[in-house]
Amino acid sequence: MPERREQIADAAITIIAHDGMRALTHRAVDRELGLPGGSTSYYFRTRRALVESAVRRLTERSRRDFENTAPPPLDLTSLAEDVARSLDRMLHTRRDDLIARHALTVELSGDAELHAPLATCLFSRVRAAELFDALGVADPDSAGADFVSVVEGLVFDRFMGARSLDGIEPGTERSVQQLTRAVESYLRGATA
Repeated sequence: MPERREQIADAAITIIAHDGMRALTHRAVDRELGLPGGSTSYYFRTRRALVESAVRRLTERSRRDFENTAPPPLDLTSLAEDVARSLDRMLHTRRDDLIARHALTVELSGDAELHAPLATCLFSRVRAAELFDALGVADPDSAGADFVSVVEGLVFDRFMGARSLDGIEPGTERSVQQLTRAVESYLRGATA
């Protein structure tokens, strides 16, 4: 069972994802968790401390996902499908995290201390560069950074953009196939 600070951070993420940044208050977290009034304030004295806890929690979850990822295959079709399955799993199991992360990113765009970890928590440019280096791309750093931009866009499009209107449910083969096509197109272009 998560400790109380983690429970509060999780509740903050849920509130942001469902009701937006303005809804995030200490009192709202207390209500979400069924805690007596003032409980959240005991752990996080200010709203900023509460927001920092949500940012930290999102980053921790993403790092854990990175650590649990197997080394990718190097044939492009299998690689594209592996990446697509990972993206689909994220869309299926971490929807609240994705929405909260984007809301926080916009809210904290002028806050270098919190914006940077949010901007880099979902995908690793370093790991992407290593992948493109293994694929023999001439400029793996640029290809990796571009790839991160592509997958960021794919994910956003699926949960908030035009693709969110297409009725493609995460956790389905149709979802994986749609993502695979897009990822494979980029991989083939980058390695040509």
